[in-house]
Amino acid sequence: MGWEMHEYLSSDECGKVAVLMGGNSAEREISLLSGQAVLASLLRSGVDAEPVDPAESDVFTVLEKQQFDRAIIMLHGRTGEDGKIQGALELMGLPYSGSGVLASALAMDKVRTKRLWQNLGLSTPAFVLLDEGTNWQQVMKAMGPVFVKPVKEGSSIGISRANDSEELKEAFFLAAKYDDVVIAEEFIDGPEYTVAILGDNTLPSVGMKAGREFYDYEAKYFADDTQYSCPSDLDQQAEKEIALLARQSYDALGCSGWGRVDIMRDKSGVFWLLEVNTVPGMTDHSLVPMAANALGIEFDELVLQILASSQADRERD
Repeated sequence: MGWEMHEYLSSDECGKVAVLMGGNSAEREISLLSGQAVLASLLRSGVDAEPVDPAESDVFTVLEKQQFDRAIIMLHGRTGEDGKIQGALELMGLPYSGSGVLASALAMDKVRTKRLWQNLGLSTPAFVLLDEGTNWQQVMKAMGPVFVKPVKEGSSIGISRANDSEELKEAFFLAAKYDDVVIAEEFIDGPEYTVAILGDNTLPSVGMKAGREFYDYEAKYFADDTQYSCPSDLDQQAEKEIALLARQSYDALGCSGWGRVDIMRDKSGVFWLLEVNTVPGMTDHSLVPMAANALGIEFDELVLQILASSQADRERD
């Protein structure tokens, strides 16, 4: 797995960089942690960077008045990861990190993402849409254990596992607090992996094992008993397979710059696509920095690579 280095943007070429963080989504807390880590890194590298929080000011007025030259998006979840801020920045003519408008919107929508993958023959767990009139017993009979998920949330927010019809109903109403579209997704019994992508490079997979029922919000960001392996426990052939699947799923959505693909592996060794994150976390528990570190890429270098690869992709578009 070769590593193709992008030429760094010099501090002069970067100009003044806005680090967009915080916002009003359910992932605000993590967005602030990611943004603060990236801001500190840019400052260490001599980049003129400042934080901008859409929840605390009119982000577009601030960006124009302070004459920023580009933005690095660390807004997780709604309005930051769903194409809305990307579209606004496009209209302003302000270069930004990560995927474009359409790819961001698609990746944020689990139903449309999964339908696209299914049409391309890429493996993703079966699912059904839920509503208040759903026959809970019928769904459980047809699918067995499931994960219930809000369609347009990330960081495992609002997700829970259901093993019977009563749990399914409770899980639906929990997920419905976060989104008006909710799915029940087939439970894949096996380990979870994630594969980070940076520009043209696919990083080593990371294996995760939570010290709780599944890799939920707490396990992702705060728990100290979550176990990680990077490089993961996959053999060489399986590592090639998961890297290819991650790249195919990422490219299918039109993603660019950087991102992270979450994948399960069942007991027979088959990999199953869960979702693509177009603005992955950059906290001290985050997986993209962990994967980069396995290749000897320190955090500050990674942040500069995100700026460089994202800008390169924007210019190619």
